[in-house]
Amino acid sequence: MPNTTFDTAHDAGSPAPQARQRWLALLARATRDELDDALARCPDAPEFVWLRAPQTGLVLVQGRVGGSGDRFNLGETTLTRCTLRQRDGVVGTGYVLGRDAERAVRVARLDALMQMPQHHATLAAGPLAAIAQRVADAVEQAKTATAASRVEFFTMVREA
Repeated sequence: MPNTTFDTAHDAGSPAPQARQRWLALLARATRDELDDALARCPDAPEFVWLRAPQTGLVLVQGRVGGSGDRFNLGETTLTRCTLRQRDGVVGTGYVLGRDAERAVRVARLDALMQMPQHHATLAAGPLAAIAQRVADAVEQAKTATAASRVEFFTMVREA
């Protein structure tokens, strides 16, 4: 079961940075339908103003040698980002790969709503748990597919 703990408190009711990182990572991987389903569970979401309207640009992607070694620059990818502030002062940020500005807006809205106690529990237990399960299942399928194609090499010692 994936780690879906999003409720670690930090500094007077605001979320712990690790919890926010986890839900933002999940929201960035969510489909538009999953994001719409989550937003539908919060019909009383406050109005907002843009701090940074959706923007699309390039970001540098880094890799690691062997997956855990030295860093190297892999290349660039397209990213869309935005930041909003709700009427109650809560700030939400959305980053998604690609050029889907509407998806980035939905992620920012949900980020802000996850920081509100009245919406946090509903979103964490329902839509975010479902997204976490889907992502975990996809990772497991990829591991299984990779393991099935694994080739074992061995060396035979010649007799003299």
